[in-house]
Amino acid sequence: MSHAILVDLTECVGCGACRDACQQVHKFPEIENTKLDAQNFTTLRLCEDAEEGTETYVRQMCQHCQDPACASVCLVGAIEKTADGAVTWDEGKCIGCRYCMLACPFDIPKYEWESGNPKVRKCTMCHQERHLAENAKVDNEGFVIDRNGDRIEIDGREITADDRDSIVSMTTNDDDDRATACSVACPTAATLFGDRDELLAEAHARIKDNPDDYVPQVYGSKEVGGTSVFYLSNVSFESLGFYTKLDHEALPQRTWNVLEKIPDIVVTAGVALGAVYWITSRRDEVRRYEDEVKKQKANKHS
Repeated sequence: MSHAILVDLTECVGCGACRDACQQVHKFPEIENTKLDAQNFTTLRLCEDAEEGTETYVRQMCQHCQDPACASVCLVGAIEKTADGAVTWDEGKCIGCRYCMLACPFDIPKYEWESGNPKVRKCTMCHQERHLAENAKVDNEGFVIDRNGDRIEIDGREITADDRDSIVSMTTNDDDDRATACSVACPTAATLFGDRDELLAEAHARIKDNPDDYVPQVYGSKEVGGTSVFYLSNVSFESLGFYTKLDHEALPQRTWNVLEKIPDIVVTAGVALGAVYWITSRRDEVRRYEDEVKKQKANKHS
């Protein structure tokens, strides 16, 4: 099953529970930052429109693209689109090259500028946290281990039994299903986690059933080939600062479209260069022959 997140901005009251839960599950400092950074994977900001008289709280996090540009440019395979729907990041592989930062059309990955061994970090849709087994074994020192007996690490830290219990609690919803910490914490169901197809259908159904409450767009459903994070809003996404001039074609697909044409270009260019070389060589050969004939005639006359 491919999972996704649906954020209905008309239901958001700006309480910050999603942001706080994200900070807690990752053991990041509790801060109220309106900008993403290496220790702040989700933000919350208030957008006011004086003319329309509207106030909208906007969440921002990784869009988890269906065909992520960040993964396509990663030199070491540290970023991966999983079948689960999440775009994950492997700290052990990341070399901090920042190509993913340049490639991301949503400006999501952030660099650890203050670290002595900096990496690039972002939201992973609680992928490891959701897959941390409640009954995972613990070694003699109290650290959670995998089937091979290796200690499990999340965000670069080894997970203790207490960590496991806390994480499982924060990522288990009322239906006893595993979900993202932000969706579990949301008191108004403004953030939902579930099957991607079902959430997309739910988003379209809300627009159809309540056309006066929403703009007729599910943001994230088509942008750059589609994502796994959808937004609903009662005001234009452009007025909320969303990137709205993105093509519906995935950025990596553009690259492949260009690469597919390269062989023909190379062959054509090779033939053209070969022709130029032959003409130039032939011209030089003719010139040398003519010079030799002139020398022979000159020697005869002398």
